[in-house]
Amino acid sequence: MRPANLRRPGTQVRRARRVCAATVAVLLTVAATACGPEGRTLNVFAAASLTEPFGELERTFEQRHSDVDVRLNLAGSSTLGSQIAEGAPADVFASANESVMADVAADMAGEPASFATNRLTIAVPRGNPAGVEGFGDLADGGVTVVVCQPQVPCGAAARRLAELTGTTLRPASEEQDVKDVLNKIVTGEADAGLVYTTDVRAAGGKVEEVPVPEASRAVNRYPIAVSARAAEPELAAEFRDLVRGEEGRRVLKKAGFGAP
Repeated sequence: MRPANLRRPGTQVRRARRVCAATVAVLLTVAATACGPEGRTLNVFAAASLTEPFGELERTFEQRHSDVDVRLNLAGSSTLGSQIAEGAPADVFASANESVMADVAADMAGEPASFATNRLTIAVPRGNPAGVEGFGDLADGGVTVVVCQPQVPCGAAARRLAELTGTTLRPASEEQDVKDVLNKIVTGEADAGLVYTTDVRAAGGKVEEVPVPEASRAVNRYPIAVSARAAEPELAAEFRDLVRGEEGRRVLKKAGFGAP
């Protein structure tokens, strides 16, 4: 009979082997992390009205590229255009109208491509307390109206719409982007605001819509382009193609955008 301390001589060896194997596995994991490809960043500058669909496309793109972090810079198109002109590191730019894109044409690689359309509508708080029934009511001095700043695409569209309807607007405030206008309506700070139809849908019942038939004559076309200074032009082009492709069209349509 073996002494107690000599029983099952392979036990310690097997334990040592397991510890060694575990140690090697950890070291390989650390090495793979240290030596693997570094994460990449894709900076996408997009109009504020694209917040919801581009948020979904951001997630889709990152699922397809596990090493890529898509960073959305969402603001008024004119603000984004100014940032790009001043050298901001944009890889892709999606504007809410063609004139802002034209202003930064020298900073883009190739011709911009249209990918969606949108039109203005009137948003009012739930219950429509001011009783707004049409665009002409916005000229009533008793109605507090908010719009986008004139240089912002939604502001330029509001000006065109006012001209088409022969209405003189006297807004209580002019906001930097359409989401700021929408927020004024959601919080009840204004009786009416000119936003895109897609923004009313995105609000999910927090506001009501008063349609403007004339808005079909003041449609915004959304162009997208890859920046001439894109860190990885091919990666940027992939995101552009996602937006313009079948998946992008599906997401944009779901959000209420029209075809280009």
